[in-house]
Amino acid sequence: MLLLLLLLTNLLPSRAKGGEIRWGREARPHSRPYMAFVHSNSGKEVRKSCGGFLVRDNFVLTAAHCTGREITVILGAHNISKAENSQQIIPVLKAFPHKDYNNNSKFNDIMLLKLRDKAQLNWAVKTIALPRSQDWVRPGQVCSVAGWGRLESGKKPATLQEVDLEVQNEQKCKDLFKNYNNSIQLCMGNPKDKKATASGDSGGPLVCNNVAQGIVSFGKTSGKPPRVFTRISSFLPWIKRTLQTAGTRLRRPQD
Repeated sequence: MLLLLLLLTNLLPSRAKGGEIRWGREARPHSRPYMAFVHSNSGKEVRKSCGGFLVRDNFVLTAAHCTGREITVILGAHNISKAENSQQIIPVLKAFPHKDYNNNSKFNDIMLLKLRDKAQLNWAVKTIALPRSQDWVRPGQVCSVAGWGRLESGKKPATLQEVDLEVQNEQKCKDLFKNYNNSIQLCMGNPKDKKATASGDSGGPLVCNNVAQGIVSFGKTSGKPPRVFTRISSFLPWIKRTLQTAGTRLRRPQD
């Protein structure tokens, strides 16, 4: 199963719209043990890959537009083209996209994936904390994002890439995206900084001070910043309700 999945990953292009890591760098192997590679079949032999992140031992958080059929998650990966001993490949039992997700505006672009089996937490696979409801990242704050999206050269990297991004004033995204809503979205990436001209793969986490504050959502097809992320702190009630529905309690990050 692993060899087949990896073969499909390398042969089939990603159709997920969203970010690519540009002018970034290769992440230190397994320095982001919460990262998940999400691979799905969306029908008619169209396959797509996204990022995601482990928030419970049996739940991955990602973007709603990453939904598909026969979703599989790979945890503990650095080089996605190799069968690393650290990798755990777990099928998704059920996907929970936000019921009010809008594919045109990309509002409510958030989804929880319940894994068929619990992940074995270890040095290479760990959960990441979610923000508190009062947490609010501010313009000028620098955060990071990672993923396996295409590079500036157009090539798809085998290893996890990362880049630092600066939170932007909401007006910069309002000028580019008529539907931008700062109460549920984040404007990321300084247009003047080439190192911040991309996000990460769709569904990947925006990490600020070791807390997942955003989810890669969308941007201009040119790949130029700024780009739009889902603001996680605005969706904590939805996350809590969804986890409760699935029989899992929401645990808060420690102070």
